[in-house]
Amino acid sequence: MKDTYSLYDAKAKLSAIVRRVREGHTVVVTVHGKPAVEIRPIAKAKQSLEERYQELLERGVITPATSNDRSFKPLINRPGGLKRFLEDRNE
Repeated sequence: MKDTYSLYDAKAKLSAIVRRVREGHTVVVTVHGKPAVEIRPIAKAKQSLEERYQELLERGVITPATSNDRSFKPLINRPGGLKRFLEDRNE
C-alpha cells in the first residue's frame, strides 16, 4: 500500500509517516505534484558477508588492495602518544 504526501504535509506529519513506514507501508513524497522521494522500511540483510563484499566490488563502491604488502610504514618516526604522555606525566 502506497501513501502519497506533498512535501508540505510530509514535514507536518513526519512522525505519523515514520510510524506507517515502520508498519511496512511505503510513502511517496511529492514536490509540486511530482513524486520526488519514496520512504520505505529498511530491508533485513539477506546476504552473507562474502556476497555483500562481492556486490560492493561489482558496483565499484570498494576496490581490492593493489598490493599484497601488509607492512605499515610510519610517516613520522617518533614515540607514540602514550609514551609521550607518560614521559610528560613523570616529569
